[in-house]
Amino acid sequence: MMRPSLNDLSAFVAVATHRSFRRAADELGTAPSTLSHAMRGLEDRLGVRLLNRTTRSVSPTEAGLELLGRLTVALTSLDEALDAVTAFRGNVAGRVRINAPRVAAAALVRGVLPRMVERFPDVTVDIVVEGRLIDIVSGGFDAGVRLIDSIPKDMIAVPFPDPIGFVCVASPAYLDHAGEPTTPDELQHHRCIGHRLPGGRLYRWEFERAGQELTVDVNGPVVLDDEELMADAAAQGLGIAYVANWAADAALAEGRLRTVLPAWMHKPERAAVYYPGHRAVPPALRALLDIVKTMPVGTGTH
Repeated sequence: MMRPSLNDLSAFVAVATHRSFRRAADELGTAPSTLSHAMRGLEDRLGVRLLNRTTRSVSPTEAGLELLGRLTVALTSLDEALDAVTAFRGNVAGRVRINAPRVAAAALVRGVLPRMVERFPDVTVDIVVEGRLIDIVSGGFDAGVRLIDSIPKDMIAVPFPDPIGFVCVASPAYLDHAGEPTTPDELQHHRCIGHRLPGGRLYRWEFERAGQELTVDVNGPVVLDDEELMADAAAQGLGIAYVANWAADAALAEGRLRTVLPAWMHKPERAAVYYPGHRAVPPALRALLDIVKTMPVGTGTH
């Protein structure tokens, strides 16, 4: 039997994973008809049917599922072996795919990426900003960024040096006109800028003081899903905003915003880059992790 080529085996994995010739062809940069012809050739060489085809769908046979499972492991090991070799080239290169929510992605953009560009110019950091907590392995990501408490226990976490804090802010003009709330309950009588979460629901503002925790439903004329836009809206006098500290730092320093209810804000939380510990770490990801580990306090989240 003639041994199948690596290209044919990789193409089979794409078809069997996507269960679509069209989507697999898009991924591989070829035509669906070419891919279909290659799969028939692969089946002929192996002497076994790997795919069930209809006019509307394609799915692996029992033999196809067996081959898919073994090839997925083998191709992953091959990728890791090739990544390991790049360490001997004298410079680190490649792509790092990272999944992160907006508030954590800012820590990467502000603290890590400037150092990556300077020290590892041949590395591309590809960040997908997403609020949902996903399985980074099945999603095809090298790493994720989340608050430490939400990171799965089977992952290895590398914390950022600074925690992420949150602040309530409003413009001086708004506070001079509407007055300044002294307790979270008084927010019910103020215009507040709503925060829509990725799933579609509105965020309920959370407060804590001396062990007392409060959650407040707020109302106002504007609802946004971006922290910096919320801070900008507050600076324009549209109401009070509840945002990550980095989104409001510049406007606070310039006097365009003032903090509200500072004694009621939760303590800052630590965020971390996390990655699976059961497989080799690609050199490009290791370079990024080394930068996170060596960042001085006072960078990355402000």
